[in-house]
Amino acid sequence: MITVKQQEEGRRAAAALIRRAGIPVSDHEERSIEVTDFGLSRPDIEGAQILTWLQTERIGVKVIALLSGQTLPEHWHPRIGEDPGKEETVRHVLGELYVYTDGPDTVSIGRIPAGKESVYTCRHELVLVPGEQMTFQPLSRHWFQAGPAGAVAYSFSTVVRDALDGFTDPRVNRVTVVEE
Repeated sequence: MITVKQQEEGRRAAAALIRRAGIPVSDHEERSIEVTDFGLSRPDIEGAQILTWLQTERIGVKVIALLSGQTLPEHWHPRIGEDPGKEETVRHVLGELYVYTDGPDTVSIGRIPAGKESVYTCRHELVLVPGEQMTFQPLSRHWFQAGPAGAVAYSFSTVVRDALDGFTDPRVNRVTVVEE
């Protein structure tokens, strides 16, 4: 759960970061930025700010803004009925983005949130700099963390059903509750 104040501050900070990346953001778009805490009530540590530009039954285009050191929790895009699951390409445009996938444990720059070692199982660290991109196939577990200056990336994906994503942390709730 987050407060209205946290939501407003998160939107302003994300819009400023996105603009710093050279991406125009209208006032209407700034007000539509989703500030998510993944139900963990600590959005500055485990959270994300997401500006959705396009979402249809077949494609999604978003801008993900992560503030300094902020972590988007470990997740995967599951099969839903006959659909094999979301395929997502993340193209990095500002700051450093630490990406974690399955593979050898190479964590050296980023950090697993304190006390969460059991739910951050992907330990293969990749550092994306602006202009680099990575594609995640359905069912592949991954998580992200921003470097010290924050990070901004585009997300291009097939069918979007974010509320149905799987999370390694059973406490995660993809739908953020905003407290008045």
